[in-house]
Amino acid sequence: MAEEPETPHRRRPRYKGTHPRAFAEKYKELNPELYPEDVEKVLARGATPAGGHRSICLDEVLEVLAPMPGETAIDATLGHGGHGLAILKAIQPGGRLFGLDRDPRELALTVERLRAAGFGEEAFSPRLMNFSGIGGLPQAEGLDGVDLVLADLGVSSMQIDDPERGFTFKREGPLDMRMDQNRGESAAELLAALPEARLRAIIEEYSDEAEAPAIARVLTQRRGRILTTRDLVEAVRAALESRLNPEEETRKIIRRVFQALRIEVNGELAALDAFLAVLPSVLKPGGRAAVLCFHSGEEGRVERSFREGLGQGLYSRVAEAAIRPSAEERRRNPRSSSARLRWAVRA
Repeated sequence: MAEEPETPHRRRPRYKGTHPRAFAEKYKELNPELYPEDVEKVLARGATPAGGHRSICLDEVLEVLAPMPGETAIDATLGHGGHGLAILKAIQPGGRLFGLDRDPRELALTVERLRAAGFGEEAFSPRLMNFSGIGGLPQAEGLDGVDLVLADLGVSSMQIDDPERGFTFKREGPLDMRMDQNRGESAAELLAALPEARLRAIIEEYSDEAEAPAIARVLTQRRGRILTTRDLVEAVRAALESRLNPEEETRKIIRRVFQALRIEVNGELAALDAFLAVLPSVLKPGGRAAVLCFHSGEEGRVERSFREGLGQGLYSRVAEAAIRPSAEERRRNPRSSSARLRWAVRA
């Protein structure tokens, strides 16, 4: 019997220079399980490996949600699945986690990751959906409610690091910013259509940016020509040209403009309002909810909703003050610095 020919060895594609620069070339970070020592070095210097994610306030989330074996949970913004995996482990045996995400690309990767960790459909049930529709989930699944709900309102590091998604000003890519790239208008399309007054209002409301009038004016003047993340960065810099801001402050303003447009593109605050309105009806009596916020507009809505629910008798307890990441976590993961965790318990 003839021997089967050996599979020819395939060399890793070469890249220019001594280190990969393009996101798609970061072979170590994009396949971290093959290079644990290298990834550990990235983590040790307080950075997040490209294509990876570090769950924020993980210990604090588990403390306030207090998941127990046999409980039913919803991770309303599954993302990379770090929080979800920890909850899954805590509710076994007999528990079930519904993982919701509106990003089909990231959801597929996370499902693969959690399935490989040993969690089948009976324990982990993924759902491609916006968390604003959470109100219909228990009934659709034949449940009278769930024991705990988590919503992490941050953008995952995988989305930020991938220049093709258009979330970051640090690398050039198409100015998209949609969580679900199959739906809605991209940021570039939005900038090409919105009048100056509306752009100014978006930047002011969603980023508290004092330079919103000047930035909106330049964005309007360049209408139809802002197609990439670099185009947007250059437009914001042009608006700030006469302000003589230090470079660090200019970068903060650019980051805030990106944040404001992302919130508008994805209708994030409207979705949050819808989620908060139905959250009490999703929880069983004594059920716990936790929301991780990264923006004052988000946190204000969550705090107001929880306090109103407390006054109406929907919640028996709510957080008196937001929980922040520890100093050690902020040192290890600078992306956690703006996080604020709020919680509530169903009456």
